[in-house]
Amino acid sequence: MKKVLLILLASMAAVSCKKAGENEFVITADAKGVADGTEVFLVKQDSTGRIVNVDTTKVEGGKFEFEGKISEPTQHYIKMQEKGKTEQQSKYANQGFTLILEQGDIDVKVDKDTLQKSKVTGTLSNDSFAEYLELPVLKKVKAYEQANQKKYTEAMQKNDTATMGQIIRNYKPLSEAVKKESLIFIEKNPKSYYSLLFLSQNLREKDADLAKLQKDFDNLDPSLKKTYIGKKIKAMIPQIKEFQEANAKTGPAVGTAAPEFSAPTPDGKTLSLKQAMGKVTLVDFWASWCKPCRNESPNVVALYNEFHAKGLNIISVSLDQDAAKWKEAIAADKLTWAHVSNLKQWKEPIAAQYNVKSIPATYLLDSRGMIVGKDLQGDALKAKVASLLK
Repeated sequence: MKKVLLILLASMAAVSCKKAGENEFVITADAKGVADGTEVFLVKQDSTGRIVNVDTTKVEGGKFEFEGKISEPTQHYIKMQEKGKTEQQSKYANQGFTLILEQGDIDVKVDKDTLQKSKVTGTLSNDSFAEYLELPVLKKVKAYEQANQKKYTEAMQKNDTATMGQIIRNYKPLSEAVKKESLIFIEKNPKSYYSLLFLSQNLREKDADLAKLQKDFDNLDPSLKKTYIGKKIKAMIPQIKEFQEANAKTGPAVGTAAPEFSAPTPDGKTLSLKQAMGKVTLVDFWASWCKPCRNESPNVVALYNEFHAKGLNIISVSLDQDAAKWKEAIAADKLTWAHVSNLKQWKEPIAAQYNVKSIPATYLLDSRGMIVGKDLQGDALKAKVASLLK
């Protein structure tokens, strides 16, 4: 009996040695189906953006393990490489999965065929993200990407902007739904390191709701605010606020993101800038009663006819007040692109967003929605569009 008890205690002690202590982590992975000898790399992105190796191990008996000390949570990645093969020869080339390296015992269930499908649990941040990945909208996004990736690549090769644009437009509602879920995640998980990552991501959106994101940051656990990313976000918020206030006074500058907007179309539907964007987008402020605007219309029509098939989209924002005159001018000038207006003349809220004080006024955007030109007309506008669509 005494011998049995000693064996039991020894077994318990051996198990406890594998458990993470204070400021320690242990990653235990079930890699069933992965060949023994497969190399496993624990990597991270450094401050310059380079991927650097942190630790290396090998699969033995369908398992692998990492352990070590950590001062604060950080995002890391797991990559694998078959024994005797180069990185690109390996079936795991360009594959991997993310995890948060934080204090505790981290459990990994490796998907032997698709590493991105591997599941990471065991600690607060990794558990919360594993739950997030099970959301129906995330599965819809994956299904959409898988169904359209080949089609989009073929369209790019053929310069088929119509197909590319349709795929992007259909993806946007899914993208917006994912963004909404990321904001819900932050509210529900104030202790998860992923909340910091989602905050950072949302702060970089051109239509970031700074007041809400500041509130979300304030509600995070104090330990997260003390991390490297937490400190960066704390410094970033006042900078973004200053930038937004400057934009409100002077209008968005070249090199900055164009403010998002939405407004009614002539047929009463709502259209947003995001929905109207192409590879290059011209935001055109005008009105039916503006003689200089109407004089410029033939040039804009010619520009659109020449470059629309290559990726130029136009969204015209009218400072009209009379809906009938607005629609008549669109038809008369043959302006066959997207149009929106709140029919508030100089009180048009989109004009206020862009600090438009006179018309015609234009903003030229690249595929990312960044402003690359302001108030360009005629030959100057054509030359800029042509250079962007080379």
